[in-house]
Order: sequence, then C-alpha cells, then structure tokens
Amino acid sequence: MKVAVIGGTGLIGSQVVKNLNAAGHEAVPHSHSTGVDVISGQGLDAAVAGADVVVNATNSPTFDAASLAFFRTSMDNLLAAARKGGVGHIVILSIVGVDRVPELDYYRAKVLQENILAAGPVPYSIVRATQFMEFMDDVLSWTTDGDTVRLPATPIQPIAAKDVADAVAEVAVGAPLNGTRNIAGPEIFTLDELGRMTLSRKGDHRSVVTDPTAGMFAVVKGDVLTDPHARLAPTRYEDWLS
Repeated sequence: MKVAVIGGTGLIGSQVVKNLNAAGHEAVPHSHSTGVDVISGQGLDAAVAGADVVVNATNSPTFDAASLAFFRTSMDNLLAAARKGGVGHIVILSIVGVDRVPELDYYRAKVLQENILAAGPVPYSIVRATQFMEFMDDVLSWTTDGDTVRLPATPIQPIAAKDVADAVAEVAVGAPLNGTRNIAGPEIFTLDELGRMTLSRKGDHRSVVTDPTAGMFAVVKGDVLTDPHARLAPTRYEDWLS
C-alpha cells in the first residue's frame, strides 16, 4: 500500500513510517520540514494524491482553546485533499476517554477532530491510546516546585510510543474501522504512584505529594483515562524505564 503519513517526522509518525516500510509498504513522511502545512494547506494535495491510506499524526502546538481551531482547520483541509486525491482510508490518533473530560480544551478539540473525520466523505479509523510513557517527564515538570512534585491520584494506563506506532500501522493497512479502537498499556497506576516510581528509578530526589488539585489531570473524574478492555500493549512501565 501507499501510505502518506502527515506528521511523519514526529514521535509516533516517524515510527509508523518505519514500521510500514519494513513491512513492504510505501510509507512517505510529510511535515513542515517537507513543505506540508495542514493549516494553510500548502503541499497537502500533492502529499496525499494517489495514496491508498493517509495517517494523520499531526498535533496542535498548544493544549489550550487554540487547539480547537487547529484541529478544525487541519481536518477540513485534510479531508478536502483526501477526497480530491482519491484516498480510501484516513487514520487518526486520539485519546482513550477523550469524550469524558470536557473540562479540558485539548480533549474537546480532539473530540472535534474525531467528529469531523467521522462525518467526512472518506472511510476512516480512530485509534484511541492511553497516556504515553514518554510524556511522564513533562507531567512531572508541570507541577514541580523546588524539590516537590504535586500530582493527583488520577488512574492512568501508560503505553509506550512504540506500541502506539505498532497499533496505528496495523490499523492503517487493514480495512477501515469506520469507528474506534482503544489501545492501552498493560498496567494501571495512579498518577502520583507513577510519579514516585519514575523519580525513584531515575535517581531523582524530588518527592511526590498527592494533591487532587494539581496539574492538568486534576479535572479528570474517576478512571475514564483507563480501559481494561482495550487491546493491551506488551510493554510494562518498569521495563520501559529500564
């Protein structure tokens, strides 16, 4: 298959390209660095023309309310280019539980992206993943004050980016789901517990204080960011850390 991977130089997109090419497909990465801009539309028609599948691995540069405009414009432009180019399948990456946290602007923006895709003219698949293991350092930095990190006891089910890329590549070369597939890591932790484990394994002497009001995940209610019935990826967090 010929696959155009938009956002194909990023954390997930680059690994999707590698996986697909290793499996004998023709996967081509597209991004700002290759002259493709999903907001202005520059280079987009040429990037997707003749592709069997388009994987959209782009992401908003911000997590605030501006992300709504990013996903609306980028999906409108991508769908128009895909229809013009005869694309038969579009795949996007989203978040497990994304429709259950309306308090977060970024999550509402991802729901908007999903809805635009589902209402569009091209067969589609949505892969929803739990929180990436690779983002844990960022999460810790958001609420660090000196030697203290404040984190809520929000349940999460971390997944390795490699496992996410494997799942996206698998969906890309399959029949369109015209729906959603959830993928998740094999273990569930509370975020404060995960923070303590991470700092300990890295020899970081900061301490974690459980604070239900701290950081972006404080608004998450219950276990909506986990899914024990999802397709479980193989990589355990402790193994990933080592």
